[in-house]
Amino acid sequence: MKRLLLPLLCFACASLPSGALAQTTTEAAKADGKAFGRDKAADAQGAATTEPDASRIPNFGSVPSQSDYFDDPDRMAREASSQATANTGYRTMRDSMDRRARFAPQDLDAVVARSNVISDDPLSYTSGMTISGSQGRCVPLPPGSGTAARYMATCNVGYTATQETRTCPVTLTAKVEQRQVYGYYCVGGSGVDPASIYNCNRYPAPKCTVTQSYPINLCDPYLGIYWGCNSGDLRVDLVSCTEPVDGATPYSVTGENVVTTSRDESQCAGLAADSSCQQDTETCTDSDPVTRIVDGIAVTQPCWAWARSYTCAQFTEAQDCQTLENTSGCSLVREDCLSGEPCRTWERVYDCPVPDQPANTSQFICDGEVYCIDGSCETIEREANDEFKDAVVALNAMDQARREFDPDTLTLFRGTRNTCSSKVFGVLNCCKGKGFPLIPGIQLLVALGCSREEMLLHQRDAQGLCAYVGTYCSDSFLGVCLTKKKVYCCFESKLSRILQEQGRQQLNKPWGKPKTEQCLGFTIDEFSRLDLSKMDFGEVYAEFTDAARLPDELQAATEIQQKIEDYYARASQ
Repeated sequence: MKRLLLPLLCFACASLPSGALAQTTTEAAKADGKAFGRDKAADAQGAATTEPDASRIPNFGSVPSQSDYFDDPDRMAREASSQATANTGYRTMRDSMDRRARFAPQDLDAVVARSNVISDDPLSYTSGMTISGSQGRCVPLPPGSGTAARYMATCNVGYTATQETRTCPVTLTAKVEQRQVYGYYCVGGSGVDPASIYNCNRYPAPKCTVTQSYPINLCDPYLGIYWGCNSGDLRVDLVSCTEPVDGATPYSVTGENVVTTSRDESQCAGLAADSSCQQDTETCTDSDPVTRIVDGIAVTQPCWAWARSYTCAQFTEAQDCQTLENTSGCSLVREDCLSGEPCRTWERVYDCPVPDQPANTSQFICDGEVYCIDGSCETIEREANDEFKDAVVALNAMDQARREFDPDTLTLFRGTRNTCSSKVFGVLNCCKGKGFPLIPGIQLLVALGCSREEMLLHQRDAQGLCAYVGTYCSDSFLGVCLTKKKVYCCFESKLSRILQEQGRQQLNKPWGKPKTEQCLGFTIDEFSRLDLSKMDFGEVYAEFTDAARLPDELQAATEIQQKIEDYYARASQ
């Protein structure tokens, strides 16, 4: 189809005049639009001011002859009756009525009488059941070899995390210490002997601080010391050191008061060491006055105390698996970690039967089914056949493969990825799956937090169209999963889903990681390697056999008898 459309499009483009493909400017388009509007406005004004004229109405010539029917309605019936005999449809209907079978009333009475006799004592006319109602020579239909529909149910175990804010105080401690200060001279600049005790490099920071600096530009002794005639970049620095410098003689030794401050964070040590707590803010709680007297010395600080806050997680053990553990028929398949290390939330996956399934009624084929035509009866022998269901499934599988083949990717049975979210250990769960009935009132669920897509997924899963892939955590806090997403692959039919699920087992091709699985179909080679005879189609047997089941013969006979009686009653009126 694509190859056919392309030449047609090219031919259409080639048929356009060259000016049709030319680009129109904005100004030209505006001018053309204004001119068009003026023309249409003039036409509308002319139509509103011109007297009506029948000649200006398209396809109107004169008053039609059919208007006479308003004055004489019976004339229409007379003319139709006169033309009916020449009408093909009318003749076909009349011929069918003339040629249909007709029965004499006495024949109908005889048929009804025989039916009433059989209806009064039907067991006398069947050899498959005894007069007591017990089974005679009846062969039970073989049960389906498959199992009932099942689904993957999930629950959660682990911990819940609640957040709480904790605070602790931090105080500022100030103290005054008496210490000695040593004053030294040193020479800085190029050309100073590195080994000299007067080299300023021998008085490094932070224990020494330059208090004054004098350039040396004279040849005379300076500060009692002859430095030599040098007018370069030499200078003399006066340094104040908190410790004595080895080999140097201070020119002064004095005492001074030194104020030191330190933050006392001892009351916050426990929260800081707790891995479940994270520091948030630190707020000043004591800043008035900023200047205070400590040991007779005025000390100024912008803040003297703080309140530090931490957000901490409180872990509590939780689980919601009691229902699945106590459900008959559910078996634990696996346990998946939903969060990182250390893992604090796990999802347990159970394989469960779909609840509330109606029990299969026993069906029999009896060897004495009697069929009578015009008083002549015949007993038909039958045997049960257990190959019908397999043949029907195989035919439907081939038809499904034909309809779902994707010529672009050369794949079969491709699905669509669907997800739904739920709070771990939460009350609202939009992802319960087909094992649970859909709660009435979709609008209410949507208002509570479930999306319409999640409701649609639940409906499709309840119909058996979706395969459960897995779950991953979409929101966590300190190793505790708060919100999880369940991933499904949904297909066009229940048969396609079964082929995907069991076909992947045969091909050793499991579903990918839930976060990345895209529900791709089988390649032609993969599908050719599938053995359908080894698959369990028990879940769809009932649907196929119900579609092919004949109506109950006794019920059919009753309906036929009633129709004959109704016809006879109408004929006698």
